[in-house]
Amino acid sequence: MKISLIAAIAQNNAIGKNNDLLWHLPADFKHFKETTSGHFILMGRKTFESFPKPLPNRTHLIITRQVNYNTPENCYVFASVAQALQFAKQKNQQTIYIIGGGEIYNQTIAIANQLVITHVQAVFEDADAFFPEITTNWNVVSEEFHQANDKNKYNFTIKIYEK
Repeated sequence: MKISLIAAIAQNNAIGKNNDLLWHLPADFKHFKETTSGHFILMGRKTFESFPKPLPNRTHLIITRQVNYNTPENCYVFASVAQALQFAKQKNQQTIYIIGGGEIYNQTIAIANQLVITHVQAVFEDADAFFPEITTNWNVVSEEFHQANDKNKYNFTIKIYEK
């Protein structure tokens, strides 16, 4: 099973503040939707709660320490990342996307075999959530630059890394 971390990160590895994104990039949202649709997505409880409702056409695997956490249809709750990954494996998933937040990325980057990273060309000093350092054992296998425009305030590059 491919374990893929998908994230948009600033130049200082910032990914969020107060359980929200630091920028609005519709082109990246479209990329995220196209990439994760039809797949299992794994996230922490706070990330899940930051959505107005579950994301369509995806199965949500939510990690929380809360017992009896109430979830909508097509959402499953686990006490650990390992339990969620085992569930996905039992369901014969080819790829599972880890979508955050910072704590979940830290727990999974060592076992991932793919990173799908949107590198946002900006620095956000007041962030409170960060993506882990991408070490040299990752190789860039594709790269796509997007120029800032009237809808996307920042330049960004989508890179796919593999081990």
